[in-house]
Amino acid sequence: MNDPLFSLEDKVIVLTGGMGRLGREYTKCLQARGARVVVIDRAEAIAQAAPSDSLLPLSANVLVRKELEGALAAIEERWGTPWGLINNAALDSPPNSPAEENGPFETYPEKSWDAVMDVNVKGVFLCCQVFGGAMAQAGRGSIINIGSIYGAVSPDQRIYTYRQKDGNAFYKPVAYSASKSALYNLTRYLATYWAPRGVRVNTITLAGVSDSQDENFLKGYLGRMPLGRMATADDYFGPIVLLLSEASKYMTGSDLVVDGGWTAW
Repeated sequence: MNDPLFSLEDKVIVLTGGMGRLGREYTKCLQARGARVVVIDRAEAIAQAAPSDSLLPLSANVLVRKELEGALAAIEERWGTPWGLINNAALDSPPNSPAEENGPFETYPEKSWDAVMDVNVKGVFLCCQVFGGAMAQAGRGSIINIGSIYGAVSPDQRIYTYRQKDGNAFYKPVAYSASKSALYNLTRYLATYWAPRGVRVNTITLAGVSDSQDENFLKGYLGRMPLGRMATADDYFGPIVLLLSEASKYMTGSDLVVDGGWTAW
């Protein structure tokens, strides 16, 4: 029997970047708990998803307000005003990115900075305006902004020194960290701004998820991780359900840290 304290039954949840690796897992988690999930992603990704009684895939660019407004209209026509929003869509520069993106800070490409900041900050801003604004008009709801350990603390560049054996400089880039850091105060701003209208806004700070990473990377990363392993997608299910449900009804403006202990030292 489902605990009503954590119930998501019939709640309409908008999930951006819902066709990504983690987004797909979050969708399954929410559906399994009775939620009706609206997946927002690029057209080519959405084409792989089939609508159902609990899933509404919609193509929209998080950087185009008119497309987001069109998505909201489609949601309201089918299921009414959303209850929840998970701002999951994001860009990063993983270790296998082009050399120019993983070089020294002094030569980090301006175009890369703009692309990451656009999706990771402006995209969240616009989604909050459109979907969060509708939720505020309805007088209820919960927004989760997906943060990162690299937004809370600086990347430990020592983890990546193995990549410099060939003589080429390698650094975890600046834009992802700066963009994820920006979400903490955007969250606090909206939490206080919308508190009188019944919309709660929180962040979840996540650590890296296991995905067949390079052994040399894992050696450095896991050596610094207190729990000694990378996360799996289901490590984040509980926190997401918590923040979307009535179990967290007195939480807003908070950062729920689920990072295996990474930021504890």
